[in-house]
Amino acid sequence: MTQSNRTALVTGSAGFIGYHTAIRLLAEGWTVIGLDCLSDYYDVALKERRHAMLAQNERFSAVIGRLEEPGLLMELFEKHRPDVVIHLAAQAGVRYSIDAPRSYVEANLIGTFDLLEAARAYPPQHMLLASTSSVYGANEDMPYAETDKADSQMSFYAATKKANEAMAHSYAHLYHLPITMFRFFTVYGPWGRPDMALFKFTKAILEGDAIDIYNHGDMRRDFTYIDDLVSGIMGLIEAVPAQAEGREATSLEVDSLSPVAPWRVVNIGNGEPVQLMAFVEAIEAAIGAEAKKNFMPMQPGDVPATWASAALLEGLTGARPKTPVSEGVKEFVAWYRDYYGV
Repeated sequence: MTQSNRTALVTGSAGFIGYHTAIRLLAEGWTVIGLDCLSDYYDVALKERRHAMLAQNERFSAVIGRLEEPGLLMELFEKHRPDVVIHLAAQAGVRYSIDAPRSYVEANLIGTFDLLEAARAYPPQHMLLASTSSVYGANEDMPYAETDKADSQMSFYAATKKANEAMAHSYAHLYHLPITMFRFFTVYGPWGRPDMALFKFTKAILEGDAIDIYNHGDMRRDFTYIDDLVSGIMGLIEAVPAQAEGREATSLEVDSLSPVAPWRVVNIGNGEPVQLMAFVEAIEAAIGAEAKKNFMPMQPGDVPATWASAALLEGLTGARPKTPVSEGVKEFVAWYRDYYGV
């Protein structure tokens, strides 16, 4: 269904997920305000290229700046009065959070606080904020359900995202802001981040270099293709959480809603964990070459497995991720070859 006369603020619009989300919103008739600081965490040219493609649509406006820049978000909310906010900007990466933790405080904690304050002043119809599967941390009960205890984060990145969930819940309660938190599971696909395994493995294999395989290959990930993830986001835009207090909640709402706030958390994952070595084999098949492999111990802050329950997402939106890894990896490799002329 085409949406008309609605405005979305997408933070992190030059990022991997933000770019794909903005593309889908524009295709459905939204006006999109895209905020991104174009940080040098990875290749800025890739981010600039994404923004340039978005800018080909007259309903897209780019704003270059940091979330935590004093007054910036308040100014954007006052000027554009977004109907929906999709907050994807963050300092990402488990391993980098060991080397540069302050950047996570600034972007993920202070930046998200400033976003919530702006929403408090100019309330949107729905706020959708990115969290991560990493918040499940040391939890070994799988598949992960949104109602599972998640108090044992194993990286500072995950800790800042769990803090974002708590911060958002308090604002939802205090100021009646409808908020949905996404927990993303190992997202991959065209235009992906160079620090992610698929990108690094593809580059190394094509260049004849060895790939580092952690925990000696004994790892499982719930790989989620980017188009499926964006479909989940789009479906959840209309699934606005309501105040549970004082009414009879459905079983789905009980599983997702706070008893005191219009707030929920939703997994967006494929629901089918894949062995790391099977993932590598899919890349090798798509490229048509075998990888040279360095088997390594587990890295600090990492977890051996992730696996999402997608039941709540399907209950709320009527759909769940479905793209098999073999198909998604082929799409990425085709994009990589085209983009880099390999």
